[in-house]
Amino acid sequence: MTTQPKILIVYTGGTIGMVKDYNTGALKAFDFSQISSKIPELQQLNCEISTISFDEPIDSSNMNVSYYIQIAEIISDNYDKFDGFVVLTGSDTMSYTSSAISFMFENLQKPVIFTGSQLPIGDLRTDAKENLITSIQVASTYENGKPIIQEVGLYFEYKLYRANRTTKINAEQFEAFASMNYPPLAESGVHLNFNHHLLLKPNKEEKKLVFRKKLDNHVAILKLFPGITESVVRSFINIPELKGIILETYGSGNAPTEKWFVDLLEDAVKRGIYIVNVTQCTGGSVILGHYETSSELKRIGIVDGKDITTETAVAKMMYLLGEKLSKEEFKCYFEKSLRGEMA
Repeated sequence: MTTQPKILIVYTGGTIGMVKDYNTGALKAFDFSQISSKIPELQQLNCEISTISFDEPIDSSNMNVSYYIQIAEIISDNYDKFDGFVVLTGSDTMSYTSSAISFMFENLQKPVIFTGSQLPIGDLRTDAKENLITSIQVASTYENGKPIIQEVGLYFEYKLYRANRTTKINAEQFEAFASMNYPPLAESGVHLNFNHHLLLKPNKEEKKLVFRKKLDNHVAILKLFPGITESVVRSFINIPELKGIILETYGSGNAPTEKWFVDLLEDAVKRGIYIVNVTQCTGGSVILGHYETSSELKRIGIVDGKDITTETAVAKMMYLLGEKLSKEEFKCYFEKSLRGEMA
C-alpha cells in the first residue's frame, strides 16, 4: 500500500498494561495514549498507531460475553478507518476471548492480533515490548496492497498462532501458549517469516464484514473423570436454562459405557440440549465410533468436536446457539470448520 498502514491498539486490561510506580513499588495502569513516547522503538515501524482503552481495565479472570461484544464493537466501528487491529487482554482467558471474536466476524479481511504478556510492560525483564511490537508489525504487514493476515491471530513469544487453535499451557514461562493441532502462522526471529500456505484467505473479496454479536452463554463444560457419579451427571444436565454442554472425554472421544451414563446424555439430547464431544488431551482429535466406548455417544446424537480446543468449542457453541439454528443445522455447522478452528 502507498500510505502507512493505520493500526488501532485496543487495550482491555491485563498484565501487559501495567507499569511499576518506583516510589511505592505498586503496579498501575499504563497510559496507552503515551505509547510512542514510552516505547520509542515503535517509531521504527512503518505505520500510524492509535489507541482505545477500556474506561476501566478488566482483569482477564473477569472476562465475559459482554466484554467480547465490547471488543468486537470497537473493531466493527473502526473497521473502515484502520488497516489492522491489535487487542491487548490478559493472557489467562485470551484463548477464550480471541476464539469468540473469530466467530463474531464473518468475511474478515483485516488482521486482528491478540497479545499480552507474562510480565508488566514496565518490568525490567518484560516480554511485553516484544509481544506488542511484533504484533503491530504483523498487523501492518502488507503484500501486493493486501494484509498478509486476514484472520484473528494470537501472538506470544515469537510465534503467531490462529487464535481459535490456541490453549494457554504455562503460567510462568514466556512461552505461555501452544497450538497443538495447527502449526504457527508466522515465526519471529531475525526475520518475520509467514507460513503463507497455512493462512486463511477470504473466498470473495467483495463480501462485506458481517458482525454477529448474539452470543448465548447458557453453556457448561463437563469434564469426565474415573469415578464420576450418576448424581453429578444428573444434576449437571438438569442445570436450569442450560442449552449446551462441552463434554470433555478421554483420548479420541471415549466415555463410560454404563447404561445410566448413556441414558442421561440421551435424555438431555432429546430435551434439546446440545452436547459436543471434545478430547481432554492437549493434542489429537475425537474420532466418534472409533472405539466401542464412543460408539454409543455417536448413536445418541452427540456432536463430534473433532480436533477443536475446549476454549474454542465454548466460543463456537455460544455463537451457534445465538444464531437460533435447527438441531440439524447446529450439528452440521459445528462439525464444519467456519474460521479454520478445526480440521
